[in-house]
Amino acid sequence: MKYTIFPVVIFCFVFLLFLSACSGKKQDSASAQATDNSSGAAAAGKNSGQAKYTQDGKRIITIGTWYDKYYVSKHRDINEDPKMADPVSAELQLKKIREIEAKYNIVLQYVNLTFDGVRESINTSIPSGIPDVDIYEVDLQFGIPAVLHNYAVSLEEMGLGGTDVFTDQVVMKYLNVLGQRENFLFMPSNGGGIGAYVLAFNLDLIRQAGLENPQDLYDRGEWTWDKWREYLKKITQDTDDDGIPNIYGWSGYWNWMLANLLLSNQAGIAPGPEEKLSDPKTREVLQFIYDIYNTDKTARPWDSSNWEINNRLYAEGLSGFWIGADWIFNENGGANLPFEIGVSPWPRGPSGSFEDNRHSQPSGNWFLIPRGAADPRFVYDVMYDWFNWYDGDLSVARANEWSKIMYMNSRNFDYALMMSMKPGSDVWQTLEMDLNLYPLITGEAGPDDIIVEYRDMVQAALDSYFK
Repeated sequence: MKYTIFPVVIFCFVFLLFLSACSGKKQDSASAQATDNSSGAAAAGKNSGQAKYTQDGKRIITIGTWYDKYYVSKHRDINEDPKMADPVSAELQLKKIREIEAKYNIVLQYVNLTFDGVRESINTSIPSGIPDVDIYEVDLQFGIPAVLHNYAVSLEEMGLGGTDVFTDQVVMKYLNVLGQRENFLFMPSNGGGIGAYVLAFNLDLIRQAGLENPQDLYDRGEWTWDKWREYLKKITQDTDDDGIPNIYGWSGYWNWMLANLLLSNQAGIAPGPEEKLSDPKTREVLQFIYDIYNTDKTARPWDSSNWEINNRLYAEGLSGFWIGADWIFNENGGANLPFEIGVSPWPRGPSGSFEDNRHSQPSGNWFLIPRGAADPRFVYDVMYDWFNWYDGDLSVARANEWSKIMYMNSRNFDYALMMSMKPGSDVWQTLEMDLNLYPLITGEAGPDDIIVEYRDMVQAALDSYFK
């Protein structure tokens, strides 16, 4: 999506319709994932693609991506990865590629198609019946359309029901698209970060205002928009009596605030083929944003000249609440700051539900096996073992270790993890349109003005997206 006034941060990939990355119960061993080459092919219906082999009879498995992958068959030394930071993990990964080469009699390689090239390859080679590669790494902005166009082989078609990807997800997890009965996208579970944008807050400012920890309110089911609005009013302060607050209740990225408030009110702008900007629940979100910026004046006025400063001011102790994430704490400060930081899920809106609200937007790089690939189950099995370089031992994988550190304590991390496991959906940020809330934030327009101005544009963009 394009913004007419603000640049879009790279983390704003909010995509999709009724997406849910589900968790489960039991992990399968690598041997259970891959029995023999023929069984996987049979489960997948023996797709008609022609496998490629080396002169000495090894199957060549090719990953289509847009950056260098480590470690694949051509690598012989861990230092070939210029960004290698953990020699122990790197050695295990290099050892694993040697093991799967022998186990499956394969050569694993990747081809850098470039970002736009992956999209082009998907849209041209798969419909031809001869995909360029055996497996694609995809960004969701072109991975989802590929699924909608039936360009991918489903996990169920490959006979993967009841395996790790659907149960304990120790090695692999899946992403459901559009509430479809079958699932097509998957990624390694050990991604290293938590995909949630939490509501972060300065606990010192909250205590100074005589307020209770929002985490305790959330746990009791009392963390609502009304309660949050009270907190914003009490935290906003004019410490030098010049008529302008020095400390604001809120200062943060407006796009992620909008995305999370929509989820917290079970609302959306483009959660499906029909626009929902004009839905009463979405209007409630727009009204809340208008009120904190213009009626209460508890939100710091938006600085259109510097996108980052709007969220980064928390590090100076000038914001009570802001957008939080592991990468934000890493870049702007967390445990190193002279005040205590807490995080929580976003408060429930008037049309929301503590039990049913979704809490995050799916993002990241996923994989799909294209229709026309030879023996797709065999390809999946190779990838499963390749990603499972830690042999199912999460203490070796150090799953989410970095995120745990960035979130500063286990309570913060547990909220973020829970949010990441309950994703919602809304593709408004990925549509080709210029939705701009700046007039709402500045008070130049009200909620109804925004709805009237943009609802037809949103619908036209959805019509184009789903054609």
